[in-house]
Amino acid sequence: MKASLDSYHLPVTGRNILRFVFPTIVMTVFNTFYTMVDGLFVSNLIGTAALSAINLTAPAIGLITAVSGMLATGGSAVVMKKMGEGREEEARQDFTLLILTNAVVGAVMMALGYGLMDVLLGSMGLSPEVFGYCHAYLSDYLLFTIPILLMYNFSLYLIAADRSRLSLICTVAGGVSNIVLDYVLIALAGMGIRGAAAATGLGYSLTAAAGLLVFRKRDSLLHFQKPVFRGGVLFHASANGLSELATSLVSGITTLLFNLAMLKYIGEDGVAAITIIMYVLMFVSALFIGYSYGAAPMISYYHGEGNHEKLKKLVRFSVRFILGASALCAAVSALATPALVGVFTRPDSPVYALAVTGNRLCSIALLFLGLNVFASSMFTALSNGVVSAVLAFSRSFLFTVACVQLLPLLLGVTGVWLATPAAELLGLLMSAALLARHQKRYGY
Repeated sequence: MKASLDSYHLPVTGRNILRFVFPTIVMTVFNTFYTMVDGLFVSNLIGTAALSAINLTAPAIGLITAVSGMLATGGSAVVMKKMGEGREEEARQDFTLLILTNAVVGAVMMALGYGLMDVLLGSMGLSPEVFGYCHAYLSDYLLFTIPILLMYNFSLYLIAADRSRLSLICTVAGGVSNIVLDYVLIALAGMGIRGAAAATGLGYSLTAAAGLLVFRKRDSLLHFQKPVFRGGVLFHASANGLSELATSLVSGITTLLFNLAMLKYIGEDGVAAITIIMYVLMFVSALFIGYSYGAAPMISYYHGEGNHEKLKKLVRFSVRFILGASALCAAVSALATPALVGVFTRPDSPVYALAVTGNRLCSIALLFLGLNVFASSMFTALSNGVVSAVLAFSRSFLFTVACVQLLPLLLGVTGVWLATPAAELLGLLMSAALLARHQKRYGY
């Protein structure tokens, strides 16, 4: 058992921190990559109507992801805090309880999905073709609801149990399997959009299966143990993960608002341009999300252990590292804008010029985004889900909605491009204020 705690007992140096978080960074970036590849396969092998269907079902799928993210990040913080306090048996009981809760929640969500699917899809006024694609994709995707919930949870618990390399291997294996199965099931087996849903579900199931096998072993830092129901554990896990839930739920709303603004000021070319820019932002966000998720178990452990010296070193290194990485990402994005945009559209397309202008302005947001992501994740790891949720909700919803509504009135389309940088800057000011306010309380 002691060997599995080695990473938490190592000196807190930049090298050791980066070694711990690196697999999680690669994992989140890879997840972002193969999500985009999924869309490319569907668009090219089936058609744009099928791609539209996947986008239309995204809110339902996003809800599954949001709930799993809430339970995974919030539960991990609760469990690792108890491990740091030396309450290892209780932590394992809570861990098992949380995994069982995920399975139950997954079953309920799957039943609700099948029960409400026809009503919700029927209310959209879709063409028969798109309705059929939506129904087929969602029907098959919902079959994998429980493995998807477990996948998100096991990915974080593997990292918390000092198995970050295994978590990375499972994620990469799942992603590669998804890509290969997309081609096999869609192109070769002729399953169409059902093949796309099955490929995604089977890819996610690999990590879920690996987690079940790993956590059955008694020599793992975390392993399944007879659970003890404690209502407070479920409450605190849910409360701690509220920021992750809020972030996932509001992303669809803010995307819609951006699309409406671009349609108003430019038209469909503007929507295409902002989609390209969002891909760039999504990739950079994945870097900081990966770092924050990777560092979170250490923050929770040192907080539970009461080791303020290690916690302080970890937080200070993280802030310096993220500041440097943010400046580098912003510079690369601004300077390499023509090449980045050129991956998605030709230089002679009207979308190209719009996206180049927009990406250079939106690159300013990369200076602030990383610290905002880390601050929210850090408060989750410190079991302060309320502050984490306030930060995440303010940054990703309140500030973004306000900026995308007000700035275009003053600056026209330039205001749309500057809405994200402005919202991230406001989020940074709030993050800095809350970090300063709670510094003495947590000793970082």
